[in-house]
Amino acid sequence: MCGIVAHIGSRDCVPILLEGLARLEYRGYDSAGIAVLSRSGEVRVHKAKGRVADLAAGLPARFKGSPGIGHTRWATHGEPSDVNAHPHVCGPIAIVHNGIIENADELRAKLSVDGAVFASETDSEVLAHLIAASSADDLEEAVRQALTSVVGTYGIVVLDARHPDVIVAARNGSPVVLGLGDKEMFVASDVAALVRYTRQVVHLDDGEVAAVRADGFVTSTLDAQTTIKKPSTIDTDAASYDAEGYTHFMRKEIHEQPRAVERALRGRLDSRFHTAHLGGLNMDARQLREIRRVLVLGCGSAYYSGQVGAQLIEDLARIPAAAEPASEFRYRNPVVEADTLYVGVSQSGETYDTLAAVQELKRKGGQVLGVVNSVGSAIARECDGGMYLHAGPEISVTSTKTFTATAVAFALLALHLGRIHDLSPADGRRIIAGLHAVPGQIEEILAGEQHVADVAAELANAKGMFFVGRVRGYPVAREGAQKLKEVSYLHAEAYPASELKHGPLALVNPELPTVAIVPSDELFDKNLSTLGEIRARRGPVIAVAHTDLDPKLADHVIRVPKNEPELDPILLSVPLQMLAYHAAVALGNDVDKPRNLAKSVTVE
Repeated sequence: MCGIVAHIGSRDCVPILLEGLARLEYRGYDSAGIAVLSRSGEVRVHKAKGRVADLAAGLPARFKGSPGIGHTRWATHGEPSDVNAHPHVCGPIAIVHNGIIENADELRAKLSVDGAVFASETDSEVLAHLIAASSADDLEEAVRQALTSVVGTYGIVVLDARHPDVIVAARNGSPVVLGLGDKEMFVASDVAALVRYTRQVVHLDDGEVAAVRADGFVTSTLDAQTTIKKPSTIDTDAASYDAEGYTHFMRKEIHEQPRAVERALRGRLDSRFHTAHLGGLNMDARQLREIRRVLVLGCGSAYYSGQVGAQLIEDLARIPAAAEPASEFRYRNPVVEADTLYVGVSQSGETYDTLAAVQELKRKGGQVLGVVNSVGSAIARECDGGMYLHAGPEISVTSTKTFTATAVAFALLALHLGRIHDLSPADGRRIIAGLHAVPGQIEEILAGEQHVADVAAELANAKGMFFVGRVRGYPVAREGAQKLKEVSYLHAEAYPASELKHGPLALVNPELPTVAIVPSDELFDKNLSTLGEIRARRGPVIAVAHTDLDPKLADHVIRVPKNEPELDPILLSVPLQMLAYHAAVALGNDVDKPRNLAKSVTVE
């Protein structure tokens, strides 16, 4: 959950490191640092608690060199501080590390007996000491030897003053990407740091080590077996990672959703047979007809989008479907069934809990599809097939356009499965028309942003909130509560509306607003009854609905265009994103970098 960037070549790498770290700051932002090899052969290090801007502002004069490594941190071991910031140094060795070394205490104790003196509280510093203690003649072998002692996850880059012509990178559970330049090479944890300099990249796999020189790279396994890697082309450019006049990336990405949905749909709707064309599944109609159950795995917003997806699959394909947190699934020794289709969902494609669940399923022979946004990511490579979202880069920590694009991807999967099973051509035609309408309907919702902002400014004074919905509306409520918590820091809980009277109603009072999802569907009257229960206890109500409601039932109504009932959750979620955003702005919060969170959760 941190950002790594490194460079080797003839030019001064400091500007490259700082610019790359600024682009990666959404992955970790409590401290940052860089290390470069000076012309005199000395490893020079500069670190600072705080943001990358703080690091740059305090950079000593004439701080230059090459090669170099940089890091922006999200703390797992040791509080944010100058000392705990990366890179960590031991003699001629400097390292940056993403991940967690699970046996760090054991290794620290052994190294201390041999005379090692540790400067920080981090697990990562252990790696620097292990590599420095190696008797290997070359840096690559020293890194291999050190990693054989390590239990845990890592994405690392290592600099050695004794070997100025090479930097060494390695991966196990935390992403590492090589960027190919003209007589220079780059290493990063995310392509965001590379797009300004190169479009050609190589993704390391778990258990791989790369010796990177200015004129190229060599990859191998931990037991020194050479591997062959083919470069791929990044399909985005540097401009995609700019705010483009928006105050916050979160607002920009909310407003990008109509185009993101169009990209998710492009080339995937088959009007001739009233179905979806999903060649990336790598499963033919016969194989898909054998599926008897679908289980979606994800974490956070990916899990909630999976709940939306499971409901879509049951509605359209009439196949039993459910969603489960990947972080729980991987630990409960699940029964893996041959006729169950498993779907791993991750915006980054690197979410460690989801990746571990996918790997466990593969080990047990499960059929796994991936729904991810990042091309070439670990989950995409591990799965048998799947769908890319094509939502474009998402920089804000809080997921918005990728949540919406994921829900659209599940609508496509549900349509595809439904038409293979018993969904009629008429219903297929109806869903396709509904999907075509989604981008324009999101535009309508965005046009009402000021009303949502006014409601959010009023809610910002609340001490907490309930979010409620029934059936299709429940995962929408859960995602809405998640968004509000993430950026406004207001306490928010989501419940099925039918569950309020079974306990939570005791908390309803004039100081606790309820955001209610009230679509005009078969449960509309039931939802109105729930609003009546809340209003009887003088609870304020904000309704997200397709029609105006009786003022006796709701203080505010946020109108959303009506689509097909199965697709309504996609649209009902958008105003809740704006509600969270504007509540956070009203409170003066750092919207794109909420406290204690980072974008890609690549640790346990």
